[in-house]
Amino acid sequence: AAQITFSFADPRHDPSHRVKLLTIKTKSGIALLYKEETNNSYDVCLKLTKEVLTIQKLDVVCTNGPETQVNHRTVVLRRQANGGLGLSIKGGAEHNVPVVISKIFKDQVADQTGKLFVGDAVLQVNGIHVELCTHKEVVHLLRTAGDEVTITVRYLREVPSFLKLPLGSPGPSTDHSRVSSPLFDSGLHLNGNGNSTAPSPPLPSANEPKYEKRWLDAVSLPLLMARVCRYKAATDQLRSNCFEVFALDGASTNILQFCTAAESTDWLQAISTNINELTQENIKIINKYCSSDDQIVHMGWVCECPEGGAAGRSPAFKFLALRGPHFYIFRHPPVSAAEWGQAETSYNLYEVLFKVHKLWMAEDCWLQARLYLGLEHSPDQQDNESLCFSILVGHGQSHTFRVELATDLAIWEKSFQRAVFLEVQRIRSKSYMCSCQGAVLCFTIDFGSGFTCSEGSSKTVLWRYKFSQLKGSSDDGKTRVKLLFKNAESQQIEMKELEFANLTAVLHCIHSFIAAKVASMDPLFMYSQSFHGNHVNS
Repeated sequence: AAQITFSFADPRHDPSHRVKLLTIKTKSGIALLYKEETNNSYDVCLKLTKEVLTIQKLDVVCTNGPETQVNHRTVVLRRQANGGLGLSIKGGAEHNVPVVISKIFKDQVADQTGKLFVGDAVLQVNGIHVELCTHKEVVHLLRTAGDEVTITVRYLREVPSFLKLPLGSPGPSTDHSRVSSPLFDSGLHLNGNGNSTAPSPPLPSANEPKYEKRWLDAVSLPLLMARVCRYKAATDQLRSNCFEVFALDGASTNILQFCTAAESTDWLQAISTNINELTQENIKIINKYCSSDDQIVHMGWVCECPEGGAAGRSPAFKFLALRGPHFYIFRHPPVSAAEWGQAETSYNLYEVLFKVHKLWMAEDCWLQARLYLGLEHSPDQQDNESLCFSILVGHGQSHTFRVELATDLAIWEKSFQRAVFLEVQRIRSKSYMCSCQGAVLCFTIDFGSGFTCSEGSSKTVLWRYKFSQLKGSSDDGKTRVKLLFKNAESQQIEMKELEFANLTAVLHCIHSFIAAKVASMDPLFMYSQSFHGNHVNS
């Protein structure tokens, strides 16, 4: 069996990695916009800038009149000698969709008017309203309407994609629609054999309106504090080649669909990159007006997953922030100073433990490899926990959060390490009251000296060990812990048994201090801290 080996370079060794991470994406392209409430999808043009995602929809505009957008147009068609009108229609009331012009044949009657377009909904035929008519009834009206047919149409900006040709298709022989139509196309019945060509139309008068299709801005979504989501609403079910974008005010793009997983991922990464860059700029602005002890390290949207599939609870988006001494969880981003005091909950940074779900990270590498090789996901493929991390807090409680991209997960992991390091550097030591054999004691974790235990009242030091002397520990999962230290002189292991009211918080604090101590001895980590403008002492 062939063996595939993945190697990953440490970005800290690459001086250009920071430029790569902060590259602003500008893009434009065609996508499908899907609306669940109508079960319809239609073509849109996406334009991405640093600050805004704009969704454009096709519309018919009048190019030489006072009104640029046209709601209704009435067009007179003079039937060709062979009986044809030069167009095809699809749809009908029996399908719960409007009757829409699906093709216009080049150089024939409908095309020569310059006033009809693929995507026009037929409203009237010779004054007869047809919006509630079946496909067969509309075909009959058009065929029996006489040599001169007057139709009233309105362009549908959200015409279902299966009712028309894909954008840019020149004629009837190139109908490679992305979604095969279940509806009958009436072209043959309306146009005869199509061999006859109508004479060239007379030149239009100067006063006669002219029309053309144009992309018009429909939705402009600000990306500051925006979020993306690849999952179906309030579920852990992953969409295939789709995602949504939500603005700070809750406005949504609806569901953006793409032809391939690669195209969907490319757009998702580009939008996420711009959101992250705007967030970083916002953090810098806020930090200018805050003390050194109240700086924001990172913040952003995640999806909180209910623990253990809790009954009655569904995944919910939360806004997290690492600021000063606290880890914050918000329902909505804090946009004012007062809102920072309205967090759903907050925890002391040095008393929480960050844990990446490494098991699923390995699975994600495989999924990324499939994407690189051009192998798309099957529609029912799930990676519910492929990009998750947990925050373990006191008394055994935890929160599990899901992000959209592996880069987001890496950013949260590095940001959490940095935030905890800075907080330990700031407080330098932390003391907890505890007991041993009925005696009240004070247990202190100090960044410089290590562990100290003293009497609660007299403050007399009972024992002291360095961080390096801690060789192991065990606990009962409730209140008691046994700490194993190696005596520097006798080289013997000495056990200290203590009891705490919140054992989990103490263990997490020990972990934070030891991790900060180890990080302070890592030149690469310390260099990254100086790059962020934080000069710390080891």
